[in-house]
Amino acid sequence: MSAMLPEYSLNRRRFLTSLLAGSAVLAFGELALPRPARAAGASGPFTLPPLPYPDNALSPTISANTIGFHYGKHHQGYVNNLNQLVAGTSLADQSLEAVIKASVGSVEKTAVFNNAAQIWNHTFYWNSLRPKGGGKPTGPLAELIEKSFGNFDQFKIEFAKAATGQFGSGWAWLVKDGDKLAVTKTGNADTPIVHGQKPLLTIDVWEHAYYLDYQNRRADYVAAVLDNLINWEFAAQNLAA
Repeated sequence: MSAMLPEYSLNRRRFLTSLLAGSAVLAFGELALPRPARAAGASGPFTLPPLPYPDNALSPTISANTIGFHYGKHHQGYVNNLNQLVAGTSLADQSLEAVIKASVGSVEKTAVFNNAAQIWNHTFYWNSLRPKGGGKPTGPLAELIEKSFGNFDQFKIEFAKAATGQFGSGWAWLVKDGDKLAVTKTGNADTPIVHGQKPLLTIDVWEHAYYLDYQNRRADYVAAVLDNLINWEFAAQNLAA
């Protein structure tokens, strides 16, 4: 799969260009997130958004092998499932955000919500990471982290605790909740966008996100992502949006 993906610099330029186009931004809080495309000739209304980097660009923290399964199989699987679930219904003509809003809390539409929300969550996750990421944020985001958590180190402790403490499958999030930031965790496909919170970044703690590289060492995976891959530019864009 690596050979078929463009170089990181070119892909990033395309990604940034897409952010400037209104059609490429999600409706939930106008987050800086590429929208799953609707392509002519596709097998359904939704297609898999492109990765913002080659599948080997996050190595060694996350291997190309993991990306191949996680993005190419799991993420693609949610897209395929959702297309099958909404085929022939009014939801087939809706945006991904509208599908999530229409299906949350509905027993009859549980499968629709789970697959739609997982498409959204995974797209957000890929953009929460970048090659040579990590470090510390700057500007208004850094100031708000200081105000909300006391200092950056305390934020990292709380975020890692949420990510490692999520029982079973799920997600750890940095969100804007009212006038301050908070760390939260969600199980399975649950997502902050249905709880009135604006997500700034996330770490996926489903086992398929790390097991090929870290086996049962979730804490090592979380620490490595925080130190090496977190995309603070993406988080700052979401805060400012």
